Amino acid sequence: MTHPIVPITVAYGDGIGPEIMRATLKVLEAAGAQIAPETIEIGEKVYLSGQTNGIQASSWGSLRRTKVFLKAPITTPQGGGYKSLNVSMRKALGLYANIRPCISYAPFVKTKHPIMDLVIVRENEEDLYAGIEHRQTEDVYQCLKLITRPGCERIVRYAFEYAKQQNRKRVTCFVKDNIMKLTDGLFHQIFKDIAAQYPEIQHDSMIVDIGAARVADTPEDFDVLVMPNLYGDIISDVAAQIAGSVGMAGSANIGDQCAMFEAIHGSAPDISGKNIANPSALLHGAIQMLSHIGQNDIAEKIHHAWLVTLEQGLHTADIYKQGQSNTLLGTVEFADAVIANLGQSPKQLKAPSYEGSKPLKLPVVGYKKPCKKELVGIDIFLQWQDGVPKKLGDKLVNYGTAQLELKLITNRGVKVWPEGFPETYCVDHWRCRFMSPTMQLSFDEVLNVQSRLHEAGFDVVKTENLYNFNGEPGYAAVHG
Repeated sequence: MTHPIVPITVAYGDGIGPEIMRATLKVLEAAGAQIAPETIEIGEKVYLSGQTNGIQASSWGSLRRTKVFLKAPITTPQGGGYKSLNVSMRKALGLYANIRPCISYAPFVKTKHPIMDLVIVRENEEDLYAGIEHRQTEDVYQCLKLITRPGCERIVRYAFEYAKQQNRKRVTCFVKDNIMKLTDGLFHQIFKDIAAQYPEIQHDSMIVDIGAARVADTPEDFDVLVMPNLYGDIISDVAAQIAGSVGMAGSANIGDQCAMFEAIHGSAPDISGKNIANPSALLHGAIQMLSHIGQNDIAEKIHHAWLVTLEQGLHTADIYKQGQSNTLLGTVEFADAVIANLGQSPKQLKAPSYEGSKPLKLPVVGYKKPCKKELVGIDIFLQWQDGVPKKLGDKLVNYGTAQLELKLITNRGVKVWPEGFPETYCVDHWRCRFMSPTMQLSFDEVLNVQSRLHEAGFDVVKTENLYNFNGEPGYAAVHG
């Protein structure tokens, strides 16, 4: 099949990145991939030159022009002020879906889970990875968990459409909505709503902690998993490692306009330059890339040759086992072995077919009809050093009004006033909830209470307005 040449952007990265990228591109060239790479520099050198997000402003032009990025791992310098390049790229380019297949290759690669074949579909832009953090007091730091309805709808629908296209039978949702009832609760509810639109696909959900345990113990029970950002990041690494090695798992980051393909592992600077790194994870990312740009036959050709190489026992150090492997190969030699096997198909391992694989086209997520939104109270967060809740409560009740009364005080989310327990450990960060007894409140009244507290010498470090949406509380109840 003849393919047009597709421009792609390539970054060699840090640590083992240049080695595994050279090996990967060598395999792609030998297989006849029709690509025209444009190289940009990202990572440690760029960070240390003063770019806190690890990429030069000029490099964005290549990414926005080609819309396809094959990226090697990078090193983020230690210390404050440096932002994750992966997170920046995923958010800036709208790469909302992270696709991580995790497959075992028994008996050729050692694993306790010989029939494992699951795909993790991870939301890629939201959750705690928004990176919105603040120090609020001497003792307390916060990180905001942001979950949006459009973000949930896009990733959940992607999971079902992916399952449909790839003839997968089941989609499982992992959340923690027994604790985070609003954020994870939204994700779970949207999962149930969208699942009902795909009656041909089985669906279920699990609390993420027991779900993670089940993945680690019986991964063969799962097919497609969909979950918020942080859970997906952690569980996909666990799944890749128990399949045989995190060094074999590739990753696709998909958006409506752009896509990025990479290994899921880091730059491993401790083994860089030693010709021992496994290029398989980046090669799998490149295989996903080839399918994305319509070169399915070449993707299939490379994948089959890679499986043949595993069957021959030609392994890199991370998967080499005495008595199970035949030959220990370096990075370059492994790539050469894959090239030598181009045109062959595996005899025992399942030979994947890429026929019918193509980028998913999802409907545009619309805005929800606005709710009736009513201001009913405010949570005022104070830094206050005296650790006795009753003292604080007795002081604060004098600053409420008939329209805005102090109802409770919490410390680290647990109610400590009124009727708190003396056993509850308190720090210097207090949430003081003022509520309107009539559930009708003006914004001026909220500002008035804040001003009164400030003038009285209280250290107000944060506020959160409390709203009802169509009569339903848009804020969580408290523990205690």
